[in-house]
Amino acid sequence: MKRSSHLAAGATLAASALVLAACGNGDGGGDDGGDGAQDSYSIGITQIVSHPSLDAAREGFKAALADAGLEVTYDEQNAQGDQATATSIATTFASADHDLILAVATPTAQATAQAITDVPILITAVTDPLEAGLVDSWEAPGGNLTGTSDLNPVEEQLGLIQDLAPDAQSVGIVYSSGEVNSEIQVALAQEAAEALGLTVEVATVTNSGEVQQAADSLDVDAYYVPTDNTVVSALESLLQVAESRSVPVIAAEGDSVERGALATYGLDYTELGYQTGEMAVQILTEGADPAQMPIETQTELSLVINTAAAERMGVEVPAELLESADTVVE
Repeated sequence: MKRSSHLAAGATLAASALVLAACGNGDGGGDDGGDGAQDSYSIGITQIVSHPSLDAAREGFKAALADAGLEVTYDEQNAQGDQATATSIATTFASADHDLILAVATPTAQATAQAITDVPILITAVTDPLEAGLVDSWEAPGGNLTGTSDLNPVEEQLGLIQDLAPDAQSVGIVYSSGEVNSEIQVALAQEAAEALGLTVEVATVTNSGEVQQAADSLDVDAYYVPTDNTVVSALESLLQVAESRSVPVIAAEGDSVERGALATYGLDYTELGYQTGEMAVQILTEGADPAQMPIETQTELSLVINTAAAERMGVEVPAELLESADTVVE
């Protein structure tokens, strides 16, 4: 069992972000010498909003290219949760001389895919690229876009509610009405909840400022937080409501548990981003075709439990569950 802290996670990301390796003269777009590799590369990164999971995916991506010895100049843009800004960034990137675009999260991936058709696009932290209209199929994307999905094991995550609050009968989900990734997860949660004998109550928001009020409007025995960028960016306001009511919060990813949710079976977003970066290396240096590169996922899941959050929420974590945890946040 591994013990974790905010400082340790931050140090890991910082170390990844500082890794640099040069392989050319850094003048950008240089002669490839016939082997497909340039002296340096220009990559545009567009991200819908800042929160630990998306930031970790971005830094993991950059670390993979650094570890591969590529010299890269990054043009990093953040839409601050605004779809119109995401569209504007994509339009700007369409006329920029980038070798590749990284789109972090579903809303920015959709905006980028609509604006850019002649430059390779990699996506990460996108729940379902097929449902989002980004690819022809998971196995053969069919265009200039591929990447990684963070589709999470919703059924297993909701199962944690029964482990941690066996008397719970209802679960509340706050999600953004503008994020198709969240609509997909809510549908999965409703299906899983029925099998588990739980009822689901939902409240939608249009921006992060509405999250606390939406959470407060739900009279439920537990909360489930999907990988909704709007809600996760304001997670602390939902946690405040849950703690005041002494009910557990199950999250869809480990970073939210680090921030105060109770538990998850989650993905490692740094590794997800690194995996995406390895795909970028194939495209940039080997001439791999995104149209023929299947969307990749993570198969290794980690059970993460926050014992301090359990105390604040009035939850006693069963000893056997705690012993089986991959990471315990104290």
